[in-house]
Amino acid sequence: MFILPAPLPALITATALTETQKIEALIQAVADLQGAVFLRNGSEHTPKQAADHLRLKWKNAGGRVKTAADFIHYCASGSTLSGKPYEIRLKDGQTVLARDWFWTELKRLEPAR
Repeated sequence: MFILPAPLPALITATALTETQKIEALIQAVADLQGAVFLRNGSEHTPKQAADHLRLKWKNAGGRVKTAADFIHYCASGSTLSGKPYEIRLKDGQTVLARDWFWTELKRLEPAR
């Protein structure tokens, strides 16, 4: 008979993520958006394409991106070429600014202070 171990204390399970882990989690959250469309410079992209693009922008940003907030500001909010903001059309048809969506996701990742 297998006995399940006792749950870990909340303090241990609620450890803070590193900034790199937060950025990876944000990118994965985009990739996992079922039925959503990422709008970039007038073109529609799948969530996977969006995640791939954001990962490339992060890599190209180099040392400029040190935090998840930097990632949102420099990589995930809009096009550096056109200056146009990125948008996400969600499964329900609602279109939101990617910047706002990422900030909301980041708040979910960070423990309450």
